[in-house]
Amino acid sequence: MRDLAPVLMVQGTASSVGKSVLVTALCRIFKQDGIDVAPFKAQNMSNNADVTPDGLEIGRAQSEQAAAAGVTPSVEMNPVLLKPQADHESQLVLNGKPAGVLRSSEFVERKRDLWPHVERALTRLRSQYELIVAEGAGSPAEPNLRAGDIVNMRVARHAGATVLLAGDIDRGGVFAHLLGTLELLEPEDRPLVRGFLINRFRGDRRLLDPALVEIEERTGVPVLGVVPWIRDLAIAEEDAVALERGGGAGSGETAIDVAVIHHPRIANFDEFAALGREPGVGVRYVESASALGSPDLIVLPGTKATIADLAVLRERGLDAAIVERARLGCVVLGVCGGFQMLGTSIVDEMGVEAKPGTRVQGLGLLPVETRFEAAKETRRVSGSIVAGQGPFAGASGLRVEGYEIHMGQSEGDCAPLLEIEGRPSGAVSADGQISGAYVHGLLENDVLRQALLGALGRPGPGGVAPREAAFDQLADVVRAHVDVERVKALVFGASD
Repeated sequence: MRDLAPVLMVQGTASSVGKSVLVTALCRIFKQDGIDVAPFKAQNMSNNADVTPDGLEIGRAQSEQAAAAGVTPSVEMNPVLLKPQADHESQLVLNGKPAGVLRSSEFVERKRDLWPHVERALTRLRSQYELIVAEGAGSPAEPNLRAGDIVNMRVARHAGATVLLAGDIDRGGVFAHLLGTLELLEPEDRPLVRGFLINRFRGDRRLLDPALVEIEERTGVPVLGVVPWIRDLAIAEEDAVALERGGGAGSGETAIDVAVIHHPRIANFDEFAALGREPGVGVRYVESASALGSPDLIVLPGTKATIADLAVLRERGLDAAIVERARLGCVVLGVCGGFQMLGTSIVDEMGVEAKPGTRVQGLGLLPVETRFEAAKETRRVSGSIVAGQGPFAGASGLRVEGYEIHMGQSEGDCAPLLEIEGRPSGAVSADGQISGAYVHGLLENDVLRQALLGALGRPGPGGVAPREAAFDQLADVVRAHVDVERVKALVFGASD
């Protein structure tokens, strides 16, 4: 029987310190060095999800990390996914399938029951690969969360992992964060931390030298890398916290203005990142009617709570503003929950999102009605564009790929946007200016994106760096600033 692979684990001093990106980089580095590597995160809390080839749902970050490692994403890489759908409650996706709702009041008790699933998934991965690069969640040093931990030090202890503790210097206080985190760990856990990583540094590294020496002397833990701030990082973000670091993306002078509606429970927003990296395209995330302006394209993205977020849209006056812009000729695209909002009505007879029997009015921009169903549709899809009018007409016949994650079906008397497996899918208004689909990732298809931007009036060619090139670029930066050979020695043992 094959020995279980060692585990290298990246934990953080807080949420959003860059753990996901560092794991992505390490997966790529080890792949480049000929090591059969796979990512792992026991529990993810995010509405950014992806679908594995066998139709199971995992966190988007783990899917991205698998791609960087050059392996097929599998549900073992993220056995527990929590998708926030309201304050204090999340949908539990266990081993890739919906498994009820997890409320904050029962968080600690229920999470104890999830540990066997985590243990089995990690053991299976360790039996299939030469190295596992695991990611923690939040901080491992929260005393109130310790009893229900299934993602940080419990994983590290179980696997005998080599832990690298990462901190974000850009937010300030990184040395206090590193020292404080280490001090708050249980005494038996501290020796598992074998190195520090300082992330998102701007400036002359030599200015850090005195602090690096002091933190090593105080803790006995070496600083194994100081990773610089990486601009225009073409890697999927783990969750919507990333949107708080900036309102949009763009490359140089903006010729095309894209407004993405920032729902409170926005999902899979990263699928529009390729738009923001296109030359001459600016992408803004909009939360109010006053901020909408007069964009060339309005995107209503997915959401984990369509009915609740539609109500917020109305509270903020964005519903009327979107309808007004549409009537003035603005192109509008709805994806998944955003597609549902564009229709005439949403019916929830079974109480999937609201009280049973709930019916709400949509924006009325597409003649479709959505009915929620208890069964969740999760699958990877491929098909072709069939729109005959509007900005997508120039892409008619183009092959596209993507994935679906939804709990409703939308039907109406209108032309389809797509044909998938020989069946019509999505919807397009009579003039082609309004369209919607359940397929995530449409605008990550390069040729389709170019056709859309051309129809919106962008002069000249565009294009973004291929995904593989983005992974290599990230790996090059991290390799140049992290002592990878020393990390290998910690994980595999010193070589002769």
